[in-house]
Amino acid sequence: MTGHGGKLAARALKEAGVEVIFTLSGGHVMAIYDGCLDEGIRVIDVRHEQAAVHAADAWSRLHPGKIGVAVLTAGPGVTDGVTGVANAWRANSPILVIGGQGPFSNLRRGSLQEMDHVSLMRPITKWADACYDTRRIPEYIEIAIRHAVSGNPGPAFLEIPMDVLSGVADKDVEIPAIRTERYRLAPPAAEIERAAALLASAKHPVVFAGTGIKWCQAARPLNALIDRLELPSFVNGMGRGQIPHDSPQLFSHVRKDALTRCDVFVLAGSVLDFRLRFGRAIAPEARIIQLEIDSSQIGHNRSPEVALVGDLGVSLEMLSESLRKSAPSLRFGAWRDELRETERKLEAKLHSQLDSDEVPIDPMRLCREIRDFVDSDTILIGDGGDIVAQASKIVPVMREGAWMDPGPLGTLGVGMPFALAAKLANPDKKVLIVYGDGSFGFNGMEYDTAVRFKLPIVGIVGNDGAWGQMLRPQVAFYGTERTVATLLEYTRYDKIVEAMGGHGEYVEEPGQIRPALERAFASGKPALVNVKMRRDVDTGMKGSTYV
Repeated sequence: MTGHGGKLAARALKEAGVEVIFTLSGGHVMAIYDGCLDEGIRVIDVRHEQAAVHAADAWSRLHPGKIGVAVLTAGPGVTDGVTGVANAWRANSPILVIGGQGPFSNLRRGSLQEMDHVSLMRPITKWADACYDTRRIPEYIEIAIRHAVSGNPGPAFLEIPMDVLSGVADKDVEIPAIRTERYRLAPPAAEIERAAALLASAKHPVVFAGTGIKWCQAARPLNALIDRLELPSFVNGMGRGQIPHDSPQLFSHVRKDALTRCDVFVLAGSVLDFRLRFGRAIAPEARIIQLEIDSSQIGHNRSPEVALVGDLGVSLEMLSESLRKSAPSLRFGAWRDELRETERKLEAKLHSQLDSDEVPIDPMRLCREIRDFVDSDTILIGDGGDIVAQASKIVPVMREGAWMDPGPLGTLGVGMPFALAAKLANPDKKVLIVYGDGSFGFNGMEYDTAVRFKLPIVGIVGNDGAWGQMLRPQVAFYGTERTVATLLEYTRYDKIVEAMGGHGEYVEEPGQIRPALERAFASGKPALVNVKMRRDVDTGMKGSTYV
């Protein structure tokens, strides 16, 4: 019995536990679709390759221990996917991107859409290569996935030329075992003891948990440690949701105060990038305990006192056990309670905005309405600038996997692609996208994909008719009369979604936000709630004006 390379590829993907691939139809890769039909792998075709890769990224985030897969046709299909790959690279999402190529037999002759994809992808992937032998396709898929999930995870890119994919292959070709779960490596015991002694000597310690906690599935040992020690804790990136939103140890608004006062800073699976001012947000005299998956991340922008390199779950379990033996009565409840009182005062200052009845609608009132609407069965996706930054401070993450945003690359357009993956993976959950009006323009056409696949996803647009994060600094630096390239119209995005077969709502009064959300979810269709917000031009020096 014989088959073709696309069937071999699908068999390998099935061995890797792949349930769905995201793609946009292309002749170079159609053989893989044929194989997926044999293996029961769903083929979800989108309207732009960037969306296909974003959806694969979200699939990995929603399924720690598995891998998301995007299949892109050659040339512009691959180049359209580059932004999605770069976003996964900065977010450490383990994905496999398979790219088509012109026939290997015509390599360098100038086939349709031929270009050097591998060189293009190499700087933004953990591994990028091409397979030129049909029988070796499964072997190359195993290599790609192994690189994607090892160490600090990230994307891998595999190019397979059209004639290699279509080449004849015996069905007896061996499919290698493909592991997608992490190896749980432990740090040296001596370093654990050093970390325990340092933490035991602290007066004002702080835990900062990031994306590495998610990829190591280390939420349980993290919470066991901070709960027993009553340790004030903060989260960022995909660390959001790893600590329960109602945990006494979890803080948000008081982060600046806590970081400038801490004496021991436990950095668990996060990086000292722009979000922490490259390490300068932490008190200069603070000593750092850094927990990381990969040693290459140790000391990035600031050197730690102690480094624990290994699986974060293992490191946290070992640290907790060491402290249980060496400092059984260690608690930081007084320090935690002091911060909690400050947190309450800061939250109280927001009430006037959260309860505002102003028209056009105050952005913070919109965030409050979203906060009051979502529940533990809601997956919230942030796709925007200002409105997402504000929502992330107001809306609690109810559980692990209940919030997704692009990550440190700050890519706009992830909303509907992430939502497609979220709804496919969790058909019984509500999926709500928080959009900026600018970000909706990137992949708003993916509402067509949601309509075709009958995925009742709801989006809500904070529509201020501007690129708000750019408008304010532009006015501050150059003046209102120099405003350029930062204004949009108050476009009726709800009508666009209606035209694609979805449900639309337009809101101008704050009291109508919740009813509009309820109608949108009750419609049973992909839906968009378009909320007209106040346009702020706050220079930070002259107060607020509106244009």
